[in-house]
Amino acid sequence: MAPDMMLHLDDDELSSCVACGLCLPHCPTYRATGEEALSPRGRIDAMRAVQWRDAPIDDQFVEFMETCVQCRGCEPACPSGVPFGRLMEGTRDTLATEGRIAPWWQRRGLGLLAHHRLLLAGSTGLAVLQRLRLVPRRLGLPRLPLRRGAAVRSTGAGNPAHVTTGHVWFFTGCVMDAWMRSTHRSTAEVLAAMGTTISVPGPGGGCCGALHTHAGLTRDARRLAERVIASMPGHDPVLVNSAGCGAALQDYGHLLGTDEAAAFSARVLDVHAWVADRLDQLPEPATRLGPIMVQDPCHLRHVQRDLVSVRRVLAHVAEPVDLHDDGLCCGAGGAYSAMQPELSGRIREKKVAVIETVGARRGASVVASANPGCAMHLTAAGLDVRHPMDLVAAAVRGSGR
Repeated sequence: MAPDMMLHLDDDELSSCVACGLCLPHCPTYRATGEEALSPRGRIDAMRAVQWRDAPIDDQFVEFMETCVQCRGCEPACPSGVPFGRLMEGTRDTLATEGRIAPWWQRRGLGLLAHHRLLLAGSTGLAVLQRLRLVPRRLGLPRLPLRRGAAVRSTGAGNPAHVTTGHVWFFTGCVMDAWMRSTHRSTAEVLAAMGTTISVPGPGGGCCGALHTHAGLTRDARRLAERVIASMPGHDPVLVNSAGCGAALQDYGHLLGTDEAAAFSARVLDVHAWVADRLDQLPEPATRLGPIMVQDPCHLRHVQRDLVSVRRVLAHVAEPVDLHDDGLCCGAGGAYSAMQPELSGRIREKKVAVIETVGARRGASVVASANPGCAMHLTAAGLDVRHPMDLVAAAVRGSGR
């Protein structure tokens, strides 16, 4: 790349950082390494050097950007409201366009996510290879299912052109449906118990594009976003049980920059927010669960800015236990754990230490996480991690955990 190549970032957004340092305690890579360059303000300074001072985009610059988890924990802590997530996504878009990040094999793998039948077949094949011990452990994958059971089906006709309080779209996604389909069934079971009917997306609604955006493949993410919007027409709410997918869908207005996309994003809710506002419609649990530790996925806590819904829903069936770590990132970061395994592991060690300490003090052994990436990353570390919807469904039906 030519040394005078711009990152094409918004100069006002880039200049909004005053380098106060309040973001540092909330940055997982800074906490793991203590390196200023691997902090939000360090990365922003590097962006400024390229965009404003014609600094070259060398291997060191690429490393600074690639090692960011994109947890966005810095954003709520920033008194200046620096949109760090947008700056990082814009930078990665330039790097990917110039071929500096997102190698061909990563692009090929992400391309598979939009073809659901191929994804399901590939996931089954990967599960077989796991049983044969042919999958490298450094990938940090949990044990994948050989059989995933029936897919969730629409339960009510609904009129997508008319708003109803009892009918919603349920976005099932790609990896979530391939690896955690049982959680989809639990979610549908909880919604049915509340008297809510669901529709699942039509063709094209199988991948939200979150991982593509993280990788800098913005064009691919936009194509997927347009397909997702078209797959769930009308005005009914769109419920999502994956924090990362929900954050991506809620950002479609910015990603596409159209009124249609902004209107769609306004319809998107995390499923726990929907249930929390209607707890009077959720049956009392047949079995009440014990203490459950709550792990806040970054894209629910920092991006969707929802700290209460999961706790309110779990409190209906159990005793939620806070980790009191200000939402410390677990290091999953979508595909981050596979792309940066060493640093991801160091970040996870800090999270696991907190969980083990709190668990021992409160007599809790189960962790609730509302994001598949976090759940799989922490499960690979030996923790017992469940999706909140799985716990709620089990308590309501009386089958325990």
